[in-house]
Amino acid sequence: MGGLASKEKSESDAGAITEALLLPQDILLSAGVHIGTKIKTRDMEPFIYKVRGDGLFVLDIKKIDERIRVAAKFLSRFEPPKVAATAVRLYAREPVSKFCEVTGATPVIGRFIPGLLLNPLYPGRIEPDVVLVSDPRADAQAIREATKIGIPVVALCSTDNDFTNVDLVIPTNNKGR
Repeated sequence: MGGLASKEKSESDAGAITEALLLPQDILLSAGVHIGTKIKTRDMEPFIYKVRGDGLFVLDIKKIDERIRVAAKFLSRFEPPKVAATAVRLYAREPVSKFCEVTGATPVIGRFIPGLLLNPLYPGRIEPDVVLVSDPRADAQAIREATKIGIPVVALCSTDNDFTNVDLVIPTNNKGR
């Protein structure tokens, strides 16, 4: 029975972590998932832990972990090829490609061609059941099209993003290299 339960208990007893995170906290921090921008939107306020001395907003690691779990549970309800993952930003392209390679999701890397979801005459048209975007601002075309046809949108959001037409938010650093 050991496994995760005993790990949670031993870490809790040591006073280091009260709840087990999906990944060790030091790995999350070294990856910089908690680093936001110097801008915050009202939508992102619940996910902000503090403001650093240099003005950067810092995201709450526990809330990031919680939202990743919720998103994973939500996305697991869909067949992998019916999940479209988009990456317009240069630094999102490799992670989204890797995500799609590992999960079997459909990658949309680079420019999101208008009509990719909406135009039945477009030969490269895709028909996903859910869209995962790496940045709501950069992937706005994907969000617009998904919204028009009622497809849920899951978005990786930094402190400067708003939630317009996003159904599920995963707070994280979506600007990092």
